Amino acid sequence: MTPQIDYEALFSAAPTPCLVLGPDLIILDVNDAYLRVAGWSKQDLVGRYLFDAFPDNPADPGADGVRNLYGSLHRVLRSKEPDTMTVQKYDIPVAGQEGVFAERWWSPVNIPVLAPDGQVVWILHQVEDVTAFVVPHAGRPQVGREALSGREAVGELYARARELQRLNEELREAHARERQVAVTLQEAMLHSPDLARHQDVAVRYLPAVGSLNVCGDWYDVVDLPDGRIGVAVGDVVGHGLEAAAVMGMLRSALSAAVRAVDGPAQALEVLGLYARSVEGALVTTVAQAVIDTVNYRITYSSAGHLPPVLLHPDGTYDLLNRATDPPLGARLEHVPRPEADLPYTQGDILVLYTDGLIERRGEDIDTGLHRLTEALARHSRLGPERLADALLARLDVAGGARDDIALILVRL
Repeated sequence: MTPQIDYEALFSAAPTPCLVLGPDLIILDVNDAYLRVAGWSKQDLVGRYLFDAFPDNPADPGADGVRNLYGSLHRVLRSKEPDTMTVQKYDIPVAGQEGVFAERWWSPVNIPVLAPDGQVVWILHQVEDVTAFVVPHAGRPQVGREALSGREAVGELYARARELQRLNEELREAHARERQVAVTLQEAMLHSPDLARHQDVAVRYLPAVGSLNVCGDWYDVVDLPDGRIGVAVGDVVGHGLEAAAVMGMLRSALSAAVRAVDGPAQALEVLGLYARSVEGALVTTVAQAVIDTVNYRITYSSAGHLPPVLLHPDGTYDLLNRATDPPLGARLEHVPRPEADLPYTQGDILVLYTDGLIERRGEDIDTGLHRLTEALARHSRLGPERLADALLARLDVAGGARDDIALILVRL
């Protein structure tokens, strides 16, 4: 029998100094190691706002510990990823001595703890007190060249730490600017004029969390003659602005092709030929379906994409997996792409999606596909908008995932 673990006692006894913070940066818990290095009691700290408990030293005009730590913690809240800081000079108030601060140097790491819905519920603020390695020991007299070299070493370390921190901040700012440009470009290119005419269609696009992994995925809705509707999703290999440009070209080309040729298979053949002339477009996966609202049939074709799902109101479903071919440009010679069709009944929901919705690192894709169909069956009575939200929540990606997610649901 596995013994019951007392995690509270385990945290309290951990040798590394740790604070537990809420998303509002209120101190929720503190372990014994932290209390020893800080010199405060648990009652003094728990329940206080972190920067009320540990403000900047007013006697140090160059103090930037609060600004640096605040920035790191908010990066953790946004990215949901750990953030390791450079060595920080962050003096702390001395317990019982009003206005007195002790010089301290720290090596901090801030680690998010996520809830099942992907939101940050706690932040583990883990530190190592490295003051003894930076500041010469007061108990060991230093004279002459030894004292001078000690002060020079401290100054050099501090200067290097600040320079590294400045470069990291510039890199983060550049990263954030490029990410924002990429997301804005993605949103502009995903505009679908025909979508506004369909109240029973729900679409979602979620950029990847904490990275530049945006702009490879797309969705589209196209009105066709004779009461037909074209719906598609695609996924470009690659990330960032280059993938955004490729995505925009392929999406536009497919939107034009499905209007000009007969059926989704021929549209993907045209797209495949076009992809050969676009750098970065090869190995893109696409699923294209055409809904015939007069004869109640769906015709579809897939270029290496995950199978769409036709969900029935009773929770049963059909996988649209009978017309799957390799991704764009995977074949050296042109071969006609397969096409299949199946009937639907009013009230069914057609679901198309990209792999970010179901793929998990180290997990077989069939496991993710089973999780998707299970979630769809559970919520089969919902309309497209509510079903889209329930699906993202059930699959723990409502706040985003490591890869882009494009999702489209059509109530037939």
